[in-house]
Amino acid sequence: MTNKLNSKAILITFMIGAFFAILNETLLNIALTELMAVFHVDAPTVQWLATGFMLVMGVLMPISALLIQWFTTRQMFIGVMSVFLLGTVIAACALNFPMLLVGRMIQAVGTGLLIPVIMNALLLIYRPEVRGKIMGTFGLVIMFAPAIGPTLSGVIVDFLGWRWLFITVIPFAVFSILFALKYLQNVGEVSRPAVDVFSIILSSIGIGGIVYGFSAAGEEEAGFTSVKIIAIIAISVISVILFVLRQLKLDEPLLDVRVFRYKSYTRGVTIFVIVIMAMFASEIVMPMYLQGPLGFSAKAAGLLLLPGALLNGLMSPTMGSLFDKYGPRKLIIPGTLTLVGVMIFFSGINPATPIWLFVLVYMILMLSISAIMMPAQTNGLNELPKHLYPHGTAIANTLQPVAGALGVSIFVSIMTQSQKGYIEEQAGGVTEGILHNAMTYGVHHAYWFALALAGIAFLISLFIRKAIAPDFDEVKSEA
Repeated sequence: MTNKLNSKAILITFMIGAFFAILNETLLNIALTELMAVFHVDAPTVQWLATGFMLVMGVLMPISALLIQWFTTRQMFIGVMSVFLLGTVIAACALNFPMLLVGRMIQAVGTGLLIPVIMNALLLIYRPEVRGKIMGTFGLVIMFAPAIGPTLSGVIVDFLGWRWLFITVIPFAVFSILFALKYLQNVGEVSRPAVDVFSIILSSIGIGGIVYGFSAAGEEEAGFTSVKIIAIIAISVISVILFVLRQLKLDEPLLDVRVFRYKSYTRGVTIFVIVIMAMFASEIVMPMYLQGPLGFSAKAAGLLLLPGALLNGLMSPTMGSLFDKYGPRKLIIPGTLTLVGVMIFFSGINPATPIWLFVLVYMILMLSISAIMMPAQTNGLNELPKHLYPHGTAIANTLQPVAGALGVSIFVSIMTQSQKGYIEEQAGGVTEGILHNAMTYGVHHAYWFALALAGIAFLISLFIRKAIAPDFDEVKSEA
């Protein structure tokens, strides 16, 4: 391993690459309607640009632990950014929808592998007592980029056209690769563990199937009662169980699930998953409610949610510094308690709720999430020995798209079924007022479920303790 590292140059390199790769996750959302018209495809088809992206990321993240141990930091970062650049160029030149989808999936390969590579390297470079600030700084990129994505997308599409969503990213991706070639140094050691192909197959079927199954359940009219959806989820769950059992038997597992023997890691990841479910679901349910009973346009709804999303990203470095200074309990316990209060509020919203109050509470929601997510994840990773860093980061990052798909699917299903039940109980014709009341009723039920999740997160937070890194050796770095 390199004895002297320029940690600042490495962090800057990572942040440049990650910003544009992660920005790309939400950059296309606003443009989906225009792409339907341009390529003459329906809503379920065009949705694959978003669902497929998340699916590819979910499938690749378990494999990231293996790749991190097989290739150097420079090889991994420059390689995945080159793959991301290739996908961006293909998408920018797309002549038809299949070509655009292929480009988008190649982009997802780069994005899906990038975050575990970066997080593993940061854990190796920085001492546990400053990791909160560093992870918080990186968290600024992770949260800020997708927050401005829809707004930036709307401006680009309106003034330049959809191709510029990709063209604009190309020079920054090229710059990131050139910057890495000059400044990025290798971190950690290449151990090249054995490759278990059967484990890769099981994880791909399991994780990919779960993400697809829950995403598709939210889109299909039959939802979770669909035979196809039940079969996909059942096969996926069985594959995950077989995968876990196989990892416990292997001397060199693809993904070492023994990380869950560490209590701080298990508690941190559990809280992380709950918060991801609540956040992803809110980002779907809230725009729907704003555009339904409250009557706002899609762009107006996006702008109303933007302050909360920006606050979440901007507060991430501050929360990281507070984590280093005070430990996890003084952030996570108040954060989860605030989350409970916010869910109580959202479970009672109605069209008469003042819009300023709605925006304010949404900002409080995102502030509480920034106080929970990064501290919980960082504290959990801090407890792991160094040889488990690739596995701990891979598992945490794998659970993110799974939790997101799960949260969105469950929330939307609860909301939809409650809406249908309300409408069926009404006598006479279905008026616009009844539809709005039905949606309000459905949102209330969805947030009752969210309230239960927040309550569980709060109870777990009471048992959180500051983790102690067992075997960290200081890496010499340049100022």
